[in-house]
Amino acid sequence: MAQETLTSESPPAAPAQELSVVVEKPQVTEKEPQPSAPAPLPEPEVPEKPAVVAVEEEAVEVEKPKVEEKEETKITQSVSFKEETNIAGELPEPQKKALDELKQLIQEALNNHEFTAKPEAEEKPVAEPEPKKEEEEENKEEKKEEKEEETPAAEISEEPKIVTDAPAAVEVKEEENTPPPPPPAEAPAAEVVVVETEVAEKAKAVDDDGAKTVEAIEESVVAVAAPPAEKEKEEPSAEVAPQSEETKEAQVPSPPPEEVSIWGIPLLADEKSDVILLKFLRARDFKVKDAFAMIKNTVSWRKEFGIETLLDEDLGNELEKVVFMQGFDKEGHPVCYNVYGEFQNKELYQNTFADEEKRSKFLRWRIQFLEKSIRKLDFNPTGINTMVQVNDLKNSPGPGKKELRQATNQALNLLQDNYPEFVAKQVFINVPWWYLAFNRMISPFLTQRTKSKFVFASPAKSAETLFKYIAPEQVPVQYGGLSREGEQEFSVADAVTEVTIKPAAKHSVEFPITENCNLVWELRVVGWEVNYGAEFVPTAEDGYTVIVSKTRKVSSADETVISDSFKTGEPGKVVLTIDNQTSKKKKLLYRSKTKPYSD
Repeated sequence: MAQETLTSESPPAAPAQELSVVVEKPQVTEKEPQPSAPAPLPEPEVPEKPAVVAVEEEAVEVEKPKVEEKEETKITQSVSFKEETNIAGELPEPQKKALDELKQLIQEALNNHEFTAKPEAEEKPVAEPEPKKEEEEENKEEKKEEKEEETPAAEISEEPKIVTDAPAAVEVKEEENTPPPPPPAEAPAAEVVVVETEVAEKAKAVDDDGAKTVEAIEESVVAVAAPPAEKEKEEPSAEVAPQSEETKEAQVPSPPPEEVSIWGIPLLADEKSDVILLKFLRARDFKVKDAFAMIKNTVSWRKEFGIETLLDEDLGNELEKVVFMQGFDKEGHPVCYNVYGEFQNKELYQNTFADEEKRSKFLRWRIQFLEKSIRKLDFNPTGINTMVQVNDLKNSPGPGKKELRQATNQALNLLQDNYPEFVAKQVFINVPWWYLAFNRMISPFLTQRTKSKFVFASPAKSAETLFKYIAPEQVPVQYGGLSREGEQEFSVADAVTEVTIKPAAKHSVEFPITENCNLVWELRVVGWEVNYGAEFVPTAEDGYTVIVSKTRKVSSADETVISDSFKTGEPGKVVLTIDNQTSKKKKLLYRSKTKPYSD
């Protein structure tokens, strides 16, 4: 975050458009602090809107707040975050090209075992003593040759092994400056070529006493040419020996490419793999190298953290009311609820955050919960592979709790770096004033893509906001919906009807019924504070109206959901009456079903 702050504050005197570019990209670099991360900063693809909030308190104060207001209205008014396609054939050409390039990088890494063979790669430099041996042998040969220069030519001819290497013979002859002698008739073709080249070099410098040196050279040439078979055996041993291990490695068949999977999906296999890769690409604005680095870091972190073994650990169920999955949104995304108010329980707070060991256990529990939830997603290109997060801030301990803040920041960093693009929408309900101020402070460091997923609702608007994205039958009863645990008369499969009752107005709901019918219904008014009554009106003109439920005032503290039923042997209708005498609108939710009536 420090890096982002420095980057965003560096160009205050620049025009507004340049500021928007510079402020957005630090977000990308923070997610993946790779050496190449500063390079993407100049690219102005996404950053214009995110920079709006970042420049809010800077020099340009006249234009930016206007843009910020538009931005906030977009976030609150959007019905749902529109996710991009995961079908490779439907991607824009630049994105399709980026996906192909990422696949190539991953394939090369798998072939080279870069995901699992990091220690071997670090040990390779240790296996380089052979060049030193060669240097030592060359130094020894040079010393021997220097000694040979001081000895007579007759002694040189007696030590053919020392003169076996062609370069050594050249050096000796160059020192003696002799004219070229004719090559021996018995010497192999290879030796003749060597001698001829040597002679050609010596012909440039001939001393007056060439006659003596010619005899010495003839003797040395004969000595060199005498054992050609030995030289052929010895020379490869001297020259090929350093390369023998490399040739052996080349001859040994390379191991098959390693197999690496994330969330049970191989990195390179089928269309599901493309969905995984696209998540990393989108998290890095389709910068291939950054996405590839993020994948490698994620794979490494998962091994260090022990994700596979974590799935089978028993970490208890003390936090099952803090984080839980329940229902789906209107687009089919599973919904995860995070209830921070549970930490008002001092005993639970201490058991979770009192020391580093307990915070570490909480982090492992949170990652385990997320991993199990992800395994239930559908990674087919047309499947649902993201989720909706609902964050309930009612009675939240607030930023003053140091231990909670530390654990939350640590968890957020891990989720941000290793779980890209798994959230379709972040809904914050029962938001206190201090959180809005906090969000306003961190908003400059969030990308427009991230901020477009955020929705904030005050306590009075929480239920209404949830109903925009989640059907009431899927919303838990504690948040204004009709979804309850355990066996109930109705399930999430039974649709709910929503009605808005105006202030100081009555609303009636009619359920027609036939003979021998048992009618069952349930309803609730969000916030209640209304009058409710129910009666049966027969179809026959001479029939009598039956009071099913006497009219009474219902407050929010009295009942959450009213469930009732009525049996009849004659046709008619059940009429429910809700009288809203307050000055505020009320949200009415109800549903019904008929069951066969039998005595």
